[in-house]
Amino acid sequence: MSTPSLNSSQGVVHEDAARDLYRKLVWRIIPLLCFCYFFAYLDRVNVGLAKLQMLDALRFSDTVYGLGSGLFFVGYIIFEVPSNLILQKVGARVWIARIMITWGILSGATAFVATPTQFYIARFLLGVAEAGFLPGVLLYLSNWFPSARRGKIIALFMMGVPLSSLIGGPLSGWIMTGFDGVHGFGGWQWLFILEALPSVALGAIVLAFMPNSAENAPFLNDDERARLKSDLAGDAQTGRQHRMRDAFFNLKVWAVGLIDLCVVLGTYVISFWLPTIIRESGVKSALVIGLLMAIPNALAVVMMLINGSSSDRFRERRWHIALPFACAAFGLIASTMFTGSTAITIILLSIANAGVAAAMPVVWALPPTFLAGTAAAAGIAFMCSVANFGGFASTFLIGWLKDLTHSMTAGLVTVGVIVLVGSLLALAMPKAVVNR
Repeated sequence: MSTPSLNSSQGVVHEDAARDLYRKLVWRIIPLLCFCYFFAYLDRVNVGLAKLQMLDALRFSDTVYGLGSGLFFVGYIIFEVPSNLILQKVGARVWIARIMITWGILSGATAFVATPTQFYIARFLLGVAEAGFLPGVLLYLSNWFPSARRGKIIALFMMGVPLSSLIGGPLSGWIMTGFDGVHGFGGWQWLFILEALPSVALGAIVLAFMPNSAENAPFLNDDERARLKSDLAGDAQTGRQHRMRDAFFNLKVWAVGLIDLCVVLGTYVISFWLPTIIRESGVKSALVIGLLMAIPNALAVVMMLINGSSSDRFRERRWHIALPFACAAFGLIASTMFTGSTAITIILLSIANAGVAAAMPVVWALPPTFLAGTAAAAGIAFMCSVANFGGFASTFLIGWLKDLTHSMTAGLVTVGVIVLVGSLLALAMPKAVVNR
């Protein structure tokens, strides 16, 4: 008669121990990686605000800006898979530290470009330097957190993206306004220099403190290591594919890559072009533009956490991508009808930004449900490569369309329609595989 009570007591103890373990892992691993992503993304997209001074100072057109911004993604795409395979061999700690330090140096060097060719080279090399960071971290997290917990965990890590614009927008606006002309440098030059320094510092911190695996993590005891190993072993029994060829010839890999392409398109069309959209609605001050940019990203932070947690709670992934995508498409397309109103533009683009941000962690919870080992290292990187064609399109294509039509309408409507197609792709993913 005492057996049910004993089993119940053991179950409670097990739940408490699991909760304590994963709380510890979150606090020990996620804040550092979130800060890294914060500055990675800031160094990637601060060119959008720098553009407001940089184009006049260097006499660049929107097409030059769009091509230069887009060449970042060319370097990123080419070196994504090789970078992640190197990370798997040398360990996440060394390779992520290398990425942080080199991209910080190259981002700072952008302050000294003077010609379109120099701008193109700087942006291409920045992409080469950063290649492998996101897929590397996603692979790293899959070795610490089982699938059922991954939606919220990835949301906590990816908060670095909207936070970088939420905090970085006003900060960047202040730097450009307050430092303009100091020691003969423009505000846009100080922007690149000052915002690059934390990336280099964080690289050194990663090298000193980030553990490669649970086996060499000093903050875990033997019982916690055994529990984590057991939980991750449960994922390994779900028929995930390990071979290198599965990274490139699996239709689910291509589907997730195309779904994330929609995320990237929506994210970057807002990150790179929101300052321009706000200015064209009637706001001229770089500081005010930076402050207004915080609004869409504040909503994005909230919705990213809510949607990631909800996806884990209900063990459901597909609708947690499709519905946010539908909201994002509505916001992007509707914003073209109110270009003269700053307030309505901000509201609609906040909806769009929140939609793509909410879907982002759920999308990246999908790959480890069907890939493992070398296939996961190469596959996650390959998905990022496919997705980042959207990054190139959202910069070069929209810059070209804007020069051609003298309006953002064509670009925003195009991206909105593509995001709607992405919602259908998400619903086409096999429910039995991804809803874990």
